[in-house]
Amino acid sequence: MERSSGIFLHITSLPSKYGIGTLGKASYEFVDFLDKSNVKIWQILPLNLTSYGDSPYQSPSNYGYSYYLIDLDILIEKGLLKKSEVNKVKWFYEEDRTNFEIMFNEKTKLLKLAFSRFNKTSKRGFKTFLKENKNASDFSFYMTLKTLHNFRPWNEWNLPYSIELEKRVKKENKDLYEFFMWTQFEFLDEYKKLKKYANKKNIKIMGDIPIYLAFDSIECYKFPQMFEFDEKHNPINVAGCPPDCFSETGQLWGNPLYNWKYLKSTNYKWWNERINNALNLYDLVRIDHFRGFSAYYSIPYGDETAINGKWVKGPGIELFKDKLDYPIVAEDLGFIDEDFEKLMKEVKYPGMKIFVQGILNSKEDSWRAPNFDKTHLIYTSTHDSETALEYYDELTEDKKKLMIENVKEDAKYFNIDFKEEISREELEKLMIEISYASDAICVITPMWDLLELGVEGRMNKPSTLSTSNWSWRMEKMQFEKNKLRIARFLNNLNTKYRR
Repeated sequence: MERSSGIFLHITSLPSKYGIGTLGKASYEFVDFLDKSNVKIWQILPLNLTSYGDSPYQSPSNYGYSYYLIDLDILIEKGLLKKSEVNKVKWFYEEDRTNFEIMFNEKTKLLKLAFSRFNKTSKRGFKTFLKENKNASDFSFYMTLKTLHNFRPWNEWNLPYSIELEKRVKKENKDLYEFFMWTQFEFLDEYKKLKKYANKKNIKIMGDIPIYLAFDSIECYKFPQMFEFDEKHNPINVAGCPPDCFSETGQLWGNPLYNWKYLKSTNYKWWNERINNALNLYDLVRIDHFRGFSAYYSIPYGDETAINGKWVKGPGIELFKDKLDYPIVAEDLGFIDEDFEKLMKEVKYPGMKIFVQGILNSKEDSWRAPNFDKTHLIYTSTHDSETALEYYDELTEDKKKLMIENVKEDAKYFNIDFKEEISREELEKLMIEISYASDAICVITPMWDLLELGVEGRMNKPSTLSTSNWSWRMEKMQFEKNKLRIARFLNNLNTKYRR
């Protein structure tokens, strides 16, 4: 990775008149904005279809891309929908939030209507896609079964997987199965055109690989040998993280854990394909919870908290020894021990640091900006943390003063001018400039921080279920009002600090 900068904004968060950001016009306009800002990386969240809880980290399939991101105006241009049909839907509950219930009910209906007008016989590309895309086929088979079972998870079907069952379901429900295949075909067509447009402007897209899969997924249903399941197909242990200063009982994520012994016997075939597929889709990839490859936290299935969990050794360098030159970013946040530090040195992937989470520490601390080096990307905040201003707003008055003094101290180190009397918005701009001035290999600034948003810009609160999680959207007027100011600000920083 070269010295550079980027902006973090998931596609769902783009402005849209149809209730969710899509791969259409707003995406292209955002690429133009990145270009004017002289920013070279657009970081997004996983593109997977969301399920219960709306999290892109909990999907029915590793390879199932979210058809909610398909652009309706593009379908109108293709003659598959009419404007009047699209405009009948009441898309907004709250302008700045995505309502996934509307996506699930109304947008899916429109997509099925579009598919009914899609002339399969004249689309040679789709015929080939039907025959050759095994991953899309697995996703479509599973979604067909979920639809037939009122979207309940597979463990409530009383229907064990078999090759014969898969063939029969595809044959007897051909239209439904091919509808889901078409959503993947259309999604990839729109996404690849957008990526080509971004790449022509020398902008790279950074994608995201969740380390774990959802229990309600085709992988757990069809390939149980990959997971720590008992003979009845129930999890033995599940994922999470231990108690810490943020939570006395730890975090119980509940995802099935991998059967690393089995995966090793296959020479990690599934993981190799997963990473290679991601790098065919994106220009570079962030791997979530990279710490779990050194050792992962294993919690007995059925426990209500993470207290009784334990650390278990993971595959380590063995999984990555032939991928050392891959464009991978390792999310290395959380509990760090010597084994994990060793793994990070072996793979040499850049890690991550969050500016605000170190700003109250001493000036010698590695999380303070003067001590950042080329081994890390620096973020003002992330999708799982408070926005930078939310973090500031929730501090006590004494800690607010300490934060301001430490930011000023870092600014002096980099010879950055600042006012003695500083507003919270000016403080945030100063934090961003300090990040740009640092030796961090890349600075990624989330759009909510560039828009100077507090708690109203929060994307997700980990270990909670809420309709506000994953649903934040940037309003069109909000973007239009601020984009020229932000573009000039970032362009100046990129020029000044040679990013």
